[in-house]
Amino acid sequence: MSFPPHAQHDYALLADGERGALVGPDGAVNWLCAPTWHDDAVFASLIGGRGGYAVTPRGRYVPGGYYEEGTLIWRSRWVTTDGVVECRDALAFPGEANRLILLRRLSAVDAPARVRVVLDPHGDYGRAPTSSPHRGADGVWHLTSGHHRLRWQGAREATADAAGLTADLLLRPGETRDLVLECSASPLPRHLPRAEEAWAATERAWRAAVPPLKDTIAVGDARRAYAVLRGLTSHGGGMVASATTSLPERAEAGRNYDYRYVWIRDQSYAGQAAAAAGAPDLLDAAVRFVGERLAADGTRLAPAYTVHGNAVPGQRELDLPGYPGGFSRVGNHVSDQFQLDCFGEALLLFAAAERTDRLDADAWKAAEAAVRAIAERWREPDAGIWELDARQWTHSRLTCVAGLRALAAAAPRHPLADTCARLADTLLAAASADCVHPDGHWQRAPDDPSVDAALLLPAVRGALPADDPRTRATLAACRDRLAEDHFLYRFRHDERPLEEAEGAFLLCGFVMALAEHQQGRAVDAHRWFERGRGACGASGLYAEEFDIAQRRLRGNLPQAFVHALLLETAAGLTRS
Repeated sequence: MSFPPHAQHDYALLADGERGALVGPDGAVNWLCAPTWHDDAVFASLIGGRGGYAVTPRGRYVPGGYYEEGTLIWRSRWVTTDGVVECRDALAFPGEANRLILLRRLSAVDAPARVRVVLDPHGDYGRAPTSSPHRGADGVWHLTSGHHRLRWQGAREATADAAGLTADLLLRPGETRDLVLECSASPLPRHLPRAEEAWAATERAWRAAVPPLKDTIAVGDARRAYAVLRGLTSHGGGMVASATTSLPERAEAGRNYDYRYVWIRDQSYAGQAAAAAGAPDLLDAAVRFVGERLAADGTRLAPAYTVHGNAVPGQRELDLPGYPGGFSRVGNHVSDQFQLDCFGEALLLFAAAERTDRLDADAWKAAEAAVRAIAERWREPDAGIWELDARQWTHSRLTCVAGLRALAAAAPRHPLADTCARLADTLLAAASADCVHPDGHWQRAPDDPSVDAALLLPAVRGALPADDPRTRATLAACRDRLAEDHFLYRFRHDERPLEEAEGAFLLCGFVMALAEHQQGRAVDAHRWFERGRGACGASGLYAEEFDIAQRRLRGNLPQAFVHALLLETAAGLTRS
């Protein structure tokens, strides 16, 4: 059976911390990697591979759906010509490291429902064959594909053919049907999970994991953003930047990347957002993961790691058609880069933890390693926040200034405080000498006079005062040159209109809201926040970019740092 991909706008995410799945409006799971984020997909139709798992009404229907409040439990809802059909979906939460349990509960709400169920797994991104399914005496199906072992309950009447396992179900009004799929790279346990128990445990775990966040604006959106960040965070504390690979940032432009890894910068954003919202669990997870990486690698900290703390594998192409407008690849070349701002973001994260008395001795040693790395390497060209050719990017140096000053202010009596303050002054003086445009705003690099939306963030983080002329001039320049209809672009690639080069960068729009708020312009700040908040998909998820011309999400989904900045802004705009 074919499982065609949909626009990013139409997908919902299921995640349990160890892996994630995308569910389309037709009830098809088009993407699921196992046993963890960066492993090969068993359902890969999102990027042109084989494999999917669909629960779809027969006949005509209008799709819809919603997340249950404060969870990643998704309810698909279809209005058919006969009545309403629902399917409640979740990955059992919190997830086990080596086994996933995908729960699906079908309901005929108010009329008889005819539903087709298809399970067609193929490991190795759809390239692995699937064994002949075997049904036990208990009606449970067993099958393998590649290194994946699967077990499926709830569809005793399914039949096996070239399309996989298929069942045509007829549910009476009010009747429900539970489907439970397990997948593991190791032998499955003897005992079968029970649907009722797995659902109850998942509901309890989500209630415990996502705080009320009542001191934020747009509480429902803030809680959903937090749930996404929690769903992307593994038991070891590492948070992947996204659940997917190869979803293009621009059709036929070659900008297809694998984001199923932990970026130090993104993890730091999430931790700072959690601190701003008064939600310490994600803050602690970020401090733990970033601290361990700094303890291990010190001045040679990589920009990104796997969730296990290992090196990101090199980039390679897959022999698959890819998502429409793109092509398929796995791995990432980020390990070959030096990104100076990661050390500054780590210090900002540690300062946020110290302000709430959550920075332990091990984390302080990691902070010392970050300070030492900045002192030794700040003069080196780096790839910067946008991972471009190595230059002396202004944003990288100013982010380090912000991190150094934040840590010194958070612990003024600590022996490291004076070192941080002096080093911050040194970096700021160097940037001021060659990175201030004649018009008064910060420019991208000593040899690049253009403005960059990333340059708004260091002032928001405290690198300079809000009333510093360079802060205000940079904000005015971004507003004048990079904004359109209250969306913000990163920078100008060339002389083309902004929207022809790439989509608006949703992270930058939320940073703009924080920058306007810092200047005391509450109405403008809320306007920027609301514009960014509305640029989500049908399920409330955000990708990296929003194509203003076509009103579409672009890039991998969901993009963690966008949800992190939404959460931080939702908390920040409540404060004077």
